[in-house]
Amino acid sequence: QVQLVESGGGLVQAGGSLRLSCAVSGRTFASNAMGWFRRAPGKEREFVAAITRSGASAYYADYADSVKGRFAISGDNAKNTVYLQMNSLKPEDTAVYYCAARRGLGITHTMADYEYWGQGTQVTVSS
Repeated sequence: QVQLVESGGGLVQAGGSLRLSCAVSGRTFASNAMGWFRRAPGKEREFVAAITRSGASAYYADYADSVKGRFAISGDNAKNTVYLQMNSLKPEDTAVYYCAARRGLGITHTMADYEYWGQGTQVTVSS
């Protein structure tokens, strides 16, 4: 059974940075496509970023248009942890951020394609 535990959320001013972590247990993150989603107040959960292994030691990442150039997803094999580095944060980035994993290595932006979810971590960006 795959378990995902997020951490690193908090309150930050606009223009600031945060790094979210997702500790993976039950499988190595390198054998699954991993994603970050978020749910802003009053909105549906949406795709933020995803990462998957594309070779022996290479990874491919994909991003929502709204975060391209500001967010970066990465992973640490030794720690079996996936990160989301968030820079130049905006008030509209305020949301609960969720880590997700899916069986296999294909990246998708669709929530239903991810079988495993963390509990979420709150990110609040003040203006």
